[in-house]
Amino acid sequence: MRRANSSLLLLLVAACSAAPQPLPMTDRDVHSWSRPDAVHTTHLDLDLELDFAAHMARGTVRHTLERCDADAPLVLDTQDLAIETVTDQDGDPLPFRLGESDPNLGCALLIELATDTKAVVVRYATSPEAAAMQWLAPEQTRGGTLPFLFTQGQAILTRSWIPLQDSPAVRVTWNARIQAPAEMTTVMSAAVREVDGDVTRFRMDKPVPSYLIALACGDLARAEISNRCAVWAERDVLLRAASELADMEKMVAACEELFGPYRWGRYDVLVLPPSFPFGGMENPCLTFATPTILAGDKSLVALIAHELAHSWSGNLVTNATWRDFWLNEGFTVYLERRIMERLYGRDRARMETALGMQDLKAELAALPTKDQVLHVDLAGRNPDDGMTDVPYEKGAAFLRRLEEVYGRDKLDAFLRRWFDDHAFQSVTTGEFVAYLERELIARSKVEVPVDVAEWIQGAGLPADAPIPESELFAAVDAERARWREGIAPAELHTDGWVTQQWLRFLAGLEPVTAAQLAALDDAFGFTRSGNSEILAAWLAIAIANDYRAVDRRLDLFLMTVGRRKFLKPLYEALLQAEDGKARALAIYTRARPRYHAVAQRTLDELLGYGG
Repeated sequence: MRRANSSLLLLLVAACSAAPQPLPMTDRDVHSWSRPDAVHTTHLDLDLELDFAAHMARGTVRHTLERCDADAPLVLDTQDLAIETVTDQDGDPLPFRLGESDPNLGCALLIELATDTKAVVVRYATSPEAAAMQWLAPEQTRGGTLPFLFTQGQAILTRSWIPLQDSPAVRVTWNARIQAPAEMTTVMSAAVREVDGDVTRFRMDKPVPSYLIALACGDLARAEISNRCAVWAERDVLLRAASELADMEKMVAACEELFGPYRWGRYDVLVLPPSFPFGGMENPCLTFATPTILAGDKSLVALIAHELAHSWSGNLVTNATWRDFWLNEGFTVYLERRIMERLYGRDRARMETALGMQDLKAELAALPTKDQVLHVDLAGRNPDDGMTDVPYEKGAAFLRRLEEVYGRDKLDAFLRRWFDDHAFQSVTTGEFVAYLERELIARSKVEVPVDVAEWIQGAGLPADAPIPESELFAAVDAERARWREGIAPAELHTDGWVTQQWLRFLAGLEPVTAAQLAALDDAFGFTRSGNSEILAAWLAIAIANDYRAVDRRLDLFLMTVGRRKFLKPLYEALLQAEDGKARALAIYTRARPRYHAVAQRTLDELLGYGG
C-alpha cells in the first residue's frame, strides 16, 4: 500500500483554502470544492445516530469511488463538521486535512488516497448549528410531545450534515442506516424503507445529486392515497393533509400522460411543521411540503403539482451548476401549469400563470440587471441569491413562448425526448441550447423563430413574452372597479371566488385608506383567514396602509410560519412603515430561533440583524 505524500497534501490544502481552482471543463461548479473530474463518488453508505438532546448526528459515511486521476486526492465539501477519522475500505487510516473556511462554501476536506483505495469511510459529527438541520422542540410541533428534525439541502447545505461532493453535477446512489428514538418515525427521500426497532434502513438505487438527500424524524403517521402515493404528517394534521392532497395520484397520472413515465416508484408527500422555509422541496419519492398549503379547498395544491413535476425536470434531468437553476425551475413551473390545466381547467392554469407573471414583473423592477437573466452569474455568491422569480417564471414564460411559436404538440414531443435522452443526468444551459436548436428549432419551419439568446442571456422580459388572459380575473377586476366607485364590500359579487381570484383582488387595492381596509375586513374576514396566501397578501397591504387592527395576527403569523416567501415581503413592509424597523426587529428577535437557517440568512441581511 502506497502511503500519502504529505507535501502534496499541504499544497492541495493551500490551493483549496484560497478558492476553487479551474477544472478542465466548460461549466465548472464554482460552489463546490470537489474535483469530480479527477475522483468522484458513485455511491454513499450513510450510518448515523440522531441525538435529539445534543442536536447532533454522529456516525459514518462510506464513499465508493471512481478514480480518473490515480494521483489525485478525494476532495469533499464540508461545513461545520467535526471530522474524527478517515479510513479506506480495509479500515486503514488515510491522511486528511481541512482547508480554510469560506462563508459560502464551507471548507474542503482533502483526503490523500493510496494506489489501491477504492472506498473512503469518514467518521464525523454534525454541529448543533448545522445549516441544513432544523431541530424543533416539542412545543414547536403540532403534537407538542416529541421533538422533530428535518433537513433541507438545497442549494449547498447538505455538506453541513454529510461530508460529500456537494455539487448537482455529481449523482450518487445511496443507502442509509438511521438510529433514532424508538417512539419516533424516520423517513428519507428513498425508494425503499425498512424498520427494525430503533433503526430504519433506506435505499435509493437511482443516482441523485446531493441536495436531494433528505431526512426527517418525528411523531409521524401515514395515510395511503393510492398504491404508489401516500401522505406523511404529524398525527394531528394527517387527516386534513390527506383530504387536501387526495388528487396526488391523478397528478402523477396526468404528468405521465404528458411527459413520460414516472421513474421513481413511490410519490409520497411529507407535510412538515410550519418552520419549513420553502413551499415545498422535491426530494425524490418524498416531497417535503409546508402546512401553509392546507387551505381546505385544494386551492393551493399547485405547489404539489410543482414538486411532482420536478420528478421529470430537476430530479430526472438536473441542472449541472446553480447558474443553470432555471433548467430545473422554469421547466417545472411550465409542467406544473400543464398538470393544473389537465386536472382543474384552463382558466385555473391561466390565473396562476398571470399571478406568477405579476410577481415576476414586480421583482424585476427591484433586481439589478445582472440578476434578470436566466443563465445568471453566481460566482463568488451564495447560490440562494439566484432563487428569485426569474428562473421560475421567466423560465416558464420562455417555454410558453416556444409553445406559442412551434405548437404545443411539437413542444411536448421535444420535452419528452429531452427527459428520455438525459434521464438521470446533470446538464448545462449550453447543452440544452444545443439540443433545442437540433431537436426543435431545426426541425420546425417558422417565419420568425424564437430569439433564444435574448431569452437566456438578456435582462428583463422580452417583448414577446406571452401573458395569458383570464375571464375569471376580468370578473374580479370589474368587481374591484365597482368597489372603487363606492359599492359596499358586502354587495360585491364574490360568491365562489377561489384563492387566485382573491389574490388578484388584493393585488389591485392600493392606494387605500385604513377605513376602507376595515370595511373590507368586516365583510370578508381577511385578518381571520386560515388561507396563508390570502392572509400574507392582506397583512402586507395592512402594514403599508397603517391598518393596525392586524397587529396581533401579524405577530402570530411571523412567530409561527417560517416560509420565506411570506416572511420576506412582510418584514420588508414593516421596514417601510412608521417605527417599522423597531417593530420588525422586536418580532424577529423572538421569532428568529424558530426559523430555518435559509430564512435566517435572508432576513438577517434584510434587517441588518447582528451587525
